[in-house]
Amino acid sequence: MTIFYLVLSGVVMGLIAAVPIGPVNLICIRRTLAFGTLNGFVSGMGAALGDGVFAAVTGFSLTWIAQLIQGYSTIIELISGAMMVWLGWRTFIAPPVPHCPETGMDRSGSNLGRAMLSTFALTITNPATLMFFGGMFAGLGGLAGGAGSFADASLVVAGVVGGSALWWLVLTTLIGLFHTRIDEKAMWAINRGSGVLVAIFGLVVLIHLVTKFT
Repeated sequence: MTIFYLVLSGVVMGLIAAVPIGPVNLICIRRTLAFGTLNGFVSGMGAALGDGVFAAVTGFSLTWIAQLIQGYSTIIELISGAMMVWLGWRTFIAPPVPHCPETGMDRSGSNLGRAMLSTFALTITNPATLMFFGGMFAGLGGLAGGAGSFADASLVVAGVVGGSALWWLVLTTLIGLFHTRIDEKAMWAINRGSGVLVAIFGLVVLIHLVTKFT
């Protein structure tokens, strides 16, 4: 396999993992509209790094980590569902205008760090993503099973993070064009709408867990 093919394969996997509309996409879109492109992109990078973690677990054949994730999948899904409900509620009640929209308070290192951490945590608490990357790596000629070298897997993992980051850059840049055009009334509607949808995603996960044990 050529370097170009390996990186391109990773980029494609990163895009496939990031593009589907889900709670992280909703969170990043809402944060971009509320706080600007930087906050939305940094939030997206948290998800990109989470995808990179799962890609690394699969690509480097870290079987013990994969087994650990699968063994605690119920607890992990419970945490994920509860986190989405909590984030949905916080988004629903969030004020329509940041406290200091033009002073940089919402773009400070600490707040940006929390923005990235929240989406990173949301991504790595989704065990289904590990299965997704397992299937995708298997389609690359056995890299997931250890047939590929460490260097090959590293290139694919780097491509995954790059592909995911590319999606968040494009998405938040386009959505960011509307940031300054959103008034207070529209922001209230966006906060409540996205909050409800994110919470619903979480409730679906929690309800699924309940049905597994009934």
